[in-house]
Amino acid sequence: MRKKVLLLMALVGILALLSGCTEIDQDITPDSEGIWNQYFVYPLSWLIVKVAEFFQAEYGYGLSIVIVTILIRFLLLPLNIKQLKSSKAMQEIQPELQKVREKYSSKDQETQQKLQKETMELFQKNGVNPLAGCLPILVQMPILIAFYHAIMRTGALDNHDFLWFQLDSPDPYYILPVLTAGFTYLQQKLMMAGTTMQQNSMLPQMTMMLYLMPVMIGIFAIFFPSALALYWVVGNIFMVLQTLLIKNPMMKKNEVTTGGNK
Repeated sequence: MRKKVLLLMALVGILALLSGCTEIDQDITPDSEGIWNQYFVYPLSWLIVKVAEFFQAEYGYGLSIVIVTILIRFLLLPLNIKQLKSSKAMQEIQPELQKVREKYSSKDQETQQKLQKETMELFQKNGVNPLAGCLPILVQMPILIAFYHAIMRTGALDNHDFLWFQLDSPDPYYILPVLTAGFTYLQQKLMMAGTTMQQNSMLPQMTMMLYLMPVMIGIFAIFFPSALALYWVVGNIFMVLQTLLIKNPMMKKNEVTTGGNK
């Protein structure tokens, strides 16, 4: 867990430095310089504009953000499936992992080396990759920041409405932030569905994220442009449906297997 946190913090630092090197108040164009602009921000900006132009409708840019969001989620689908499988496998081995930790509870170097060795053997035996759960987050983070820059720096989005809000301004009625927080919570809750109280107590970080992540995302959505909040809402609805379609069959399969072994 500590390695995961350090890895995420390092990535956040790199992305913050990278995104900070660009002028947020400057429109993104084909002539914008820098790797971040040319390979991350501009392609997303170009895609949003082209999809909006294809519809040629009053709400074209809002529809474009919805479609681009769904496209991004489909591209990330293989990684998310892998994350769901890894999360399920990690939850299942928690009782065994706890026994190993109790067996090697001493903090001396030799005992800790034995703990690490036996833990890795347990992971390998059950096909668990402890870093697999971070992979979708690591991939999505630069996309999200690039999407934020694309929205903020695409001049074509200015003064365009979608439903009850303006894309380049925060939602005046706070409906999107509430929806964002709600669907984030629902998605996290579905991820934990099927786990026992014992497993949840052994994974306190999951319980903490269940409540912390929706609050954080909801607060961000209050101040960020509605276009970005729209991206979060559509993305989380996609993730909820994805979890229902993938995790439920996995749980049923596990119940059948468990029942057959009795």
